[in-house]
Amino acid sequence: MEINQDTGDRPARGGNPISRRWLLGASAGAFLAVGCKEEGQGSQEDSAKKTKAADAPQNRAEVVGPSGVLGANFNEDPTRVDKTVLNALGATWVRGFVLMDTIKDGADPSQQRAIRRLLELREQGFGTILALKFQFSKENQTVPSPTGEEMKAELAAVDEVLKTVLDKVDILTVGNEPFLETHKEERLTKLNPFYQGVAKHVIAYREKQFPDGCRTHLYMGALNHLDDPQMISDATRDWIEFVNETPQLEGLDIHPHVTSAQAAQKYLDYVLPRLDDGKKFLVTEFSLVNHYEKQMTRAIPADFVDAYGKDLDITRETKVWQLLKLAAEQPFTQKQWNDFLRMSPWFESRKHFMRDEVRKYRETGKLAVATYGAMQGKAMVTGIDKDKKPWMLNSLYVPLTVQYDGGGELPHNYTVFDDFTSLRREQDRVPVHPTKACM
Repeated sequence: MEINQDTGDRPARGGNPISRRWLLGASAGAFLAVGCKEEGQGSQEDSAKKTKAADAPQNRAEVVGPSGVLGANFNEDPTRVDKTVLNALGATWVRGFVLMDTIKDGADPSQQRAIRRLLELREQGFGTILALKFQFSKENQTVPSPTGEEMKAELAAVDEVLKTVLDKVDILTVGNEPFLETHKEERLTKLNPFYQGVAKHVIAYREKQFPDGCRTHLYMGALNHLDDPQMISDATRDWIEFVNETPQLEGLDIHPHVTSAQAAQKYLDYVLPRLDDGKKFLVTEFSLVNHYEKQMTRAIPADFVDAYGKDLDITRETKVWQLLKLAAEQPFTQKQWNDFLRMSPWFESRKHFMRDEVRKYRETGKLAVATYGAMQGKAMVTGIDKDKKPWMLNSLYVPLTVQYDGGGELPHNYTVFDDFTSLRREQDRVPVHPTKACM
């Protein structure tokens, strides 16, 4: 792939007002956002007045943005994800997404459970990230034209969410996994015009409703499967280019669900050379789930059968997926769960994946926030068979496959929980919530 070396400043597409940002200090986390619009070609006196106004304290907001922070992700299901479990992890940031179809169908955003939980946690001092999830990959669904009637309905739903969350959540991402949530034949044609239209609408709404500044930072949603050459196209390059050309967007998200650390590296190799200076990236989902999926028809470890065969009624012919199904139906003890993973070479050999990836992301100096799966959800343990993706193996807390009596601390996943807590840093413990954020 040809690397885009053009990292110069460019005007935003679509004629949106352009804001200016200056990076401050050697720290990758500290930056100053100034709430002013781009100067025109007026007289020297007008320029001086604008400069003076921009420098006035009442028009300026200093924002220490997140840098290299590790948080927790619950997607759409915040069950059990509360202050207690987050504090036990040492996580000060949390991420979820809202299903935009439900809002378009009339649901009240303030009562949508992911939004409600994020706002509750926000009031309790946590940094919050909300993604807008559009679902155009469903049968008979199509990405709306930016000028069509259906687009008006989509934007009306976006407005309802913005009324509820803007200036409250810390980061809003436009799109969840757009390239997976769009039919293949529409990725090169309809995807970017739609999401760029939504982003411009969000930017205009924020500037109109919060002319003096809004604490909510804007990112574009996540790129997926960048380790697969077939998923790389003009559309993925245009996605990054739009971020570079739009000053109000602070970066983009990536979701490396992969088979190996080498596959995860390909995400950074693709995005970082193309992402302009001053832009950051999020990693709000990442895992080895694609690697674990390949192990589902493998026989469970013989040592595990020798230790627990009679207690669990398993044999050396029992497959991994069958054992996971058993654990979901009759949860294991914490020791049994740990031993199963510890005795499985396919898990044990890659048990520090999360830790190693976070370190790698931080070393780039461009990571804003990474969030890892916090809690096993009901959907993860429903309908388990050889073809179901084993998301349950990624979670930090495992109360649905390990015995839990409802009191005390929730069961932890083997190694990943301890790795997560070891990555805590003092500077990440208290998110900064300015009264005014960058415009």
